[in-house]
Amino acid sequence: MFHKVKEVFPLPDMRLCVRFANGFTKQYNVGSLMDRLPMFEALKDAHLFEDVQVDVGGYGVVWNDELDLSCDELWDHGIEVQTPFDGLMSFSDASELWGLSESALRKAVAYGKIAPGVDARKFGKQWVVTRDAMYREYGDPERTRPAA
Repeated sequence: MFHKVKEVFPLPDMRLCVRFANGFTKQYNVGSLMDRLPMFEALKDAHLFEDVQVDVGGYGVVWNDELDLSCDELWDHGIEVQTPFDGLMSFSDASELWGLSESALRKAVAYGKIAPGVDARKFGKQWVVTRDAMYREYGDPERTRPAA
């Protein structure tokens, strides 16, 4: 499964905090790569390390044209951490993961299938839904989404 990266933040001790579109957050230790892959030694420069950005399309993170990490590496070798925002995702991310339209999700809220104020809430123009509500109502996205 493609684990789309939504946000990345540099942390002390050569670690990254990575938030994924599916609502999970993981920490990844970049320092462990330096022993195996000498090109990552360049990240000892604090300014370069802090310049980390999400790759276009959420396929990973990048520092420059020579240094990047794939979303699979971050997902597979990152350590899950708890944050107050875990389990929340935008309607656009949920609709992409489950292969639904955002209007279908808005209708689910209107009809009470997804409880407004409990399972989903609108902040300004953006709707946010809990991962638990999506699994409860639509199942595992791996099993429910049509094959590409």
